[in-house]
Amino acid sequence: MKGYRSAIGALGAAVLFLLPGGAMAASAVDSLRQFVASTRGAEGEFRQTVTGKAGQPAQQASGKFSFARPGKFRWEYDLPYPQLLVADGKQLWSWDRDLRQVTVRPIGNALGATPAGILFGQEEFEHDFILTESTVDEETGGGKKLAWVEARPRQTAGDEGGASSGFQFFRFGFDGKRLQRLMLLDNFGQTTVIEFTSLRINPSFAPDHFHFEPPAGVDILGDPSAP
Repeated sequence: MKGYRSAIGALGAAVLFLLPGGAMAASAVDSLRQFVASTRGAEGEFRQTVTGKAGQPAQQASGKFSFARPGKFRWEYDLPYPQLLVADGKQLWSWDRDLRQVTVRPIGNALGATPAGILFGQEEFEHDFILTESTVDEETGGGKKLAWVEARPRQTAGDEGGASSGFQFFRFGFDGKRLQRLMLLDNFGQTTVIEFTSLRINPSFAPDHFHFEPPAGVDILGDPSAP
């Protein structure tokens, strides 16, 4: 459980990752570009499956999410245990209810060359990624005939001024007008597939929707006052 808890937290921090899409165009690359240009925010539910190397059992999680670009999102796990990640545009908060522990750190350039950099960040994302059309077999793609675009980070840990994104690549799967799936392969050979459901595009959020106030009496790791 501890290892899975860490894996979920790392995915959420990078994340995180998501969502519904813009209009389907001539290619999946065009669909991704239109999604980023037209979607200022979204909310819905997700199902997440994490598989390791051969012989390792798949791990399941589910919950709900919302985001408002640039830099704000809520990513809430309901199963297998409750955990909440909130980014308010300046800081990323992680609230583990079971451990009664909150971790906070500045976002800075952390979104960078991650799925969150595309989905939650600024519109000018292509200088961080190489985009190509991709194919996914039916077993991995869940039996759906999706149009896939693959994004590979341009920077690696060895690049001057760059930092590793932690991923070899990630893929966005479009079904008609919606981005239905996100697939990630990390540097340890672990594959994560996230499927999005009950999606609403460009909803209105309450002013404090992306604000997080640590509950009284919990342990706080990090500096909440850091910019």
